[in-house]
Amino acid sequence: MADKRDYYEVLGLQKGASDEEIKRAFRKMAMKYHPDRNQGDKDAEEKFKEVNEAYSVLSDADKKAKYDRFGFAGVDPNAGFGGDGSGFGGFGGFGGAGGFGGFEDIFNMFTGGGFGGGYGGSYNGPREGADIQQRMTITFDEAVFGAKKKIRLTKNVQCSDCHGTGAKNGTSKHTCPTCGGRGQVESVQQTILGSMRSVRTCSTCNGTGEVIDTPCPTCGGSGILRKTVELNVDIPAGIGGGNGSPVITLRGQGEPGTNGGPAGDLYIVLNIKPHDVFRRQGDDLYMTLPINFTQAALGDEVTIQGLKESISCRIPAGTQPSTTLRLRGKGVKNVRTGKPGDIFVEVKLVVPTNLTDGQKDLIRAFGDAPVVEQPSKGGKKKSDWTQKVKDFFD
Repeated sequence: MADKRDYYEVLGLQKGASDEEIKRAFRKMAMKYHPDRNQGDKDAEEKFKEVNEAYSVLSDADKKAKYDRFGFAGVDPNAGFGGDGSGFGGFGGFGGAGGFGGFEDIFNMFTGGGFGGGYGGSYNGPREGADIQQRMTITFDEAVFGAKKKIRLTKNVQCSDCHGTGAKNGTSKHTCPTCGGRGQVESVQQTILGSMRSVRTCSTCNGTGEVIDTPCPTCGGSGILRKTVELNVDIPAGIGGGNGSPVITLRGQGEPGTNGGPAGDLYIVLNIKPHDVFRRQGDDLYMTLPINFTQAALGDEVTIQGLKESISCRIPAGTQPSTTLRLRGKGVKNVRTGKPGDIFVEVKLVVPTNLTDGQKDLIRAFGDAPVVEQPSKGGKKKSDWTQKVKDFFD
């Protein structure tokens, strides 16, 4: 028993969980690891068996009490005790009603008999269709402002002629005479330990519990066709502000369910093209603005092109290289609240090249000249150095 995980841990529960919590946790975990959703995944198959085993014990009040008291030994047929004097860890013999409740329960635990394919309690109960994932590429502006798009994909769809029943139009299925609609057949074998029951999938109906005498000629009796479909997709404005690729869910647009089960979902993973100017972080936008020496020293009022409008941006006098200016409320509107983010403008000083000797002398003079405040027209003071800069670039 050392290699077994605690049954409560398997279902993600704490000891003392209620019957409803156990049932809810089992359904969630069983749907996650169901073989139909993880075909070829041996690890998922083993986890599915583990989940079924845990539920078969914790969902039964008697077994759960023994497990809570004695641990695995309380429900282990080879442990030698079970708290009831049976000598077989609660089995009461292989055909008894204690412990796991007999060999059939153990078999069903690993064949899906106790799970019903995702819904209900019978082997041939309704089963939800598989989910589908599809990728779609959109532009930066479509993510910011929203858009209506179409997507084409090839998937299984319900046959429109027989409406998924598999029977020819005008006919119907009938209950399988071999298994009586259970989808399983039971056999009893006499052994030295007594009567042992086993359950297998009905070969007549392949576990569906129903037989089709006249299959639908369109789908061949499967009730499903492979088709290329076109779906409308609404891209909400502001999507894509989080980490990773945003996902849009279209409920019921996945693979069709079986035996009356609901269809799965379609998950559309969005690839957003980068913008030529802006970088996005959440609802904020970041850009780099080149400015010259005059603009940095004396200040300026420039116009930048936002996502949808021209925006005035004031560069204060004496702006230093790599200074970041903030334009409030000019970013992306939040996908849920509609509140806009900001635009952050990082100024980048562009240093002139290929200067003449005279220009180089003037720049050297700028570095040597003291800053002297001088009165200007209107009574305001201006520095001699600032005037030299203005004169040089003018």
